[in-house]
Formats: sequence, structure tokens, C-alpha cells
Amino acid sequence: MKFTEAMLEEYSKPLSETEDNHCKNAIRMVSDALKPLGFTDDGKGITKLCADTFAYSIELKNSSEGRQIKIFVQGSYANNTNVRTKSDVDIAVVQEDVFQTKYRTSGSYIQSDADYNFFTVKARPISFKDEVEKCLKVKFGKDVERRKKSIKVHGNAYRKDADAVPCKRYRDYTNDYRKDVNNYIGAISILTDDGETIINYPEQHIKNGREKNNATHYLYKKLVRIVKKMRYMMEENGYKSTQNVSSFALESLLWNIQDSYYLEWGKYRKVYAFKRLIELLISQKSQFSQYKEANGIKDLFKDNAQINNMLEFLIDLNDFYEYE
Repeated sequence: MKFTEAMLEEYSKPLSETEDNHCKNAIRMVSDALKPLGFTDDGKGITKLCADTFAYSIELKNSSEGRQIKIFVQGSYANNTNVRTKSDVDIAVVQEDVFQTKYRTSGSYIQSDADYNFFTVKARPISFKDEVEKCLKVKFGKDVERRKKSIKVHGNAYRKDADAVPCKRYRDYTNDYRKDVNNYIGAISILTDDGETIINYPEQHIKNGREKNNATHYLYKKLVRIVKKMRYMMEENGYKSTQNVSSFALESLLWNIQDSYYLEWGKYRKVYAFKRLIELLISQKSQFSQYKEANGIKDLFKDNAQINNMLEFLIDLNDFYEYE
């Protein structure tokens, strides 16, 4: 399929101010639903995790019970790489007062809860996910659907679909040698309904993506939006390889490319720069096993099968893409 400079310019554009408001509304919707549990925002309201993003956030506290929650937009909306305006807004609903820890367990500096005066608390009578689900159902009724990892609030004429992900804070202290309670890498720990625990780093993803975008004169996220748009178009044209590659994986793949390559591509037309991007990625397939997710912490590919899936997609993309 042939693409023009004007087409790629359109694909590369960030979301509109209307979409920005959708993200704010999603945060308000979830936080308002939880306020009957005694949570308040102490008048601080909605803020941003990072400038130049839609990563809105709000912190809620229940002082009488010593509870604290952080709610923030994550995923493609937060990273301003969304290309489908009908996509769900992903919302992390994070327990901050109850958290999971990771320590060094070998070597000369072994860590434990005692180093930080932490203690294990009894589980609450109702799980946090059940609490969130109940509150959302009170506010939105039949529009609420429980899923394995999240609780979906279906949209209507006034709001977008939203996926609320109840989770707890994950604190990685393995790089702390000062016994500093605040010196940790923060993640979120999601317990699915079938018992799986998933550790994700959405805040690091947001921060790294913004830094990468600034360092590449905003070319990084422009090319991410283009490749995501291409994936959807390929899917509509029957390319099966699109089913084995996520938008998140593509965004992370492009995050691994050195900044200098983006700055070099900035000298060319987008149609030519994108073709060079595809060819570069295919040529770097031997390095894929070393690639990280955009959070810079987790490996992007778990095994050779995932690497082969990505390579198959890139080969199909190279076949699909032509330019004038």
C-alpha cells in the first residue's frame, strides 16, 4: 500500500484536547466512585505525573483508617501514543499503604522488613479489587464489567470506556544500601482473578517515554504513532502477524533505538524515514534479546518465539509499506 508524506504527517499527530479531557474525566470518575469509602483528595485535585503527557493522577486518603490510594492514567493515553480515539482509558488504582517488597537475598548486604521497620498486616475482610468493583457498580450500575485483571466501565455519550486496574504498590529496594524507606524503584503488583501476579512499571514507562521524545526532538512518539497506525491497517488487510504483536511491544521496540538514529532521520521526509526505520529494525534482530520494555527494567521478549513473532511482523510491515 502506498503512503504519502501528508498521510504519515496525519498519523504522527498526538491526540486532541478533547482526548486530554477524556483522561481527566476518567480519573474523576474513578476517584468519585471511591469517595464513599471515606477517601478524600485533601483539596489537591488532579495533577500530572509528567509534563507533556496525559498521565493525570490524583492521591486519595482515608485518614481515619490510615489508607492511601494513588490513581493515575497509564498505557497509550498516558504516554500520548494512542492512535485509536475509541480505545479504553487505562486507570491504575494503587494501594500505597499496603505494598509488596523486593529485597536482596544474597551477598554481603541482605535485606529484610526489619531494616525498614515494615510489618505484615492482616488481609482485609474484602479484597481491594472487590471494594473497587462494588464502588464502581454503585455509581455506574450495569455499565461495570469485572475482568481478569481489571474492572471495565463501559462508556456512553458522555464518557469513554475505562479499564480500572486495582493493584498494590511494589517496592524494589535491591539498589538501596542506606536503609532509606523512600529509596526504591516503584512498580505496581496486579493479582489476577486466576491467581497470577503481574509486576508492571507504568510510571517508569511514562518518564522514559517523555525523556526519549524530548531527546529525539519529538520524533520518537511520532514514529510510534505511525507504526501503531500501520499495525491496525495491516490487521484490517488480513496480516495475521499483527495478532502476535502488541502496541506496547512496538512502542518498547522503538524505545530501544539510539537517539542518534532518530536525529538522523529527522533530516529526511517521513515516508523515507519510516522505511529506513523498518529496515533498521529488521537488521537489528540479533539484538532483540537484549531489548528492554520502555520502562527500562523488564526484558521486552520472554523467549525466541516472541522475537520471531516480532520479526515476522516487521517483514510483513516492510512488504505492506510503500511510499511516494
